[in-house]
Amino acid sequence: MNITTTQVWQERANRAQRALDELFWNDGIRMYNIQTPCEDGLCNDIFHYWWMAHAVDVLVDGLLRTGDQRYAQRLRDFHEGILERNGGRWPNELYDDMEWMALAWLRAYEATGEPKYKAAVLTLWEDIKTGWNEQMGGGIAWQKSQLDYKNTPANAPAAILAVRLYKAFGSPDDLAWAQRIYDWQLAHLVDPATGLVWDGMNRTGDGAIDKDWRFTYCQGVFIGAALELYQVSGQTSYLEAAMRTFGVVQGEFTSPETGLLPDEGGGDAGLFKGILIRYLAELAKTAPASADVAAFILGQAESAWQAQGTAEELPLFGTDWGRKPASGEAVQLSAQLSGVMLLEAAALNSAPRA
Repeated sequence: MNITTTQVWQERANRAQRALDELFWNDGIRMYNIQTPCEDGLCNDIFHYWWMAHAVDVLVDGLLRTGDQRYAQRLRDFHEGILERNGGRWPNELYDDMEWMALAWLRAYEATGEPKYKAAVLTLWEDIKTGWNEQMGGGIAWQKSQLDYKNTPANAPAAILAVRLYKAFGSPDDLAWAQRIYDWQLAHLVDPATGLVWDGMNRTGDGAIDKDWRFTYCQGVFIGAALELYQVSGQTSYLEAAMRTFGVVQGEFTSPETGLLPDEGGGDAGLFKGILIRYLAELAKTAPASADVAAFILGQAESAWQAQGTAEELPLFGTDWGRKPASGEAVQLSAQLSGVMLLEAAALNSAPRA
């Protein structure tokens, strides 16, 4: 064949990005509609701040992969749309939301050199650090109105952000933050017997850990935090922790019948698998057993793509990667973003390895 596997996945990722742009982007608000179809923009009564952060990340994926400056222009418009919708400022009530926004604009800054993206990141980081307190032995709170509730979504992404800030700007203080946050996360919300990452603790004020809340999202962000620290330290314990949790993903979150990750539902949960895949893609670039991780990603992506069938229309992704949404069925932005993340990760990991 003249067409390589890499070219196939590049084209599939391009089509997924086109679907996001053509079926979700709303010029009137300079943001994405939160679902399609969205009659007269009425779906946008709720501002999903953290969904928009992941949409920024997906645009950066496209820009880095293709170099197409249309992604850079969309980022410029999007920056203004989010800022306007958030009242002209970047911080909000939720620490995990701010972490995702900071992570996304840091990648956008590194991809474009745009100073206002860096300014947004640094503003958010100063606010995020105020979430650390000694209740529950430390950790960053989930939200400003509940400072004693600590969870993986507010801590593992913060550790990722802190390391990336250290790599970008060289402040030892940021690296110290990363190590402190990661150490708390590992001590309190990772099962020492298995490597399963729990969601949170003290949500109801009784100190209990939500061990029954088992989400792909939590596994992904812990893998990402461990990887970042491995990359700057070379300490194999971080990489071993990441690989151990990947083993949990394979053994406990993957259907033995279909090989697919679970349908975790709509709304915010529509993003969970995409987040996991994003950090598995990082693991695939880093781990000695990277071929296993890359094969896992490509298996998920092939199933999701084949579920689209042979139709030529732009791909829409639901929360079940084994099923194409029915004609006319509303598709939420969160689920579509996860689908785009999956195809971008497949494109990234389909190149032959040396």
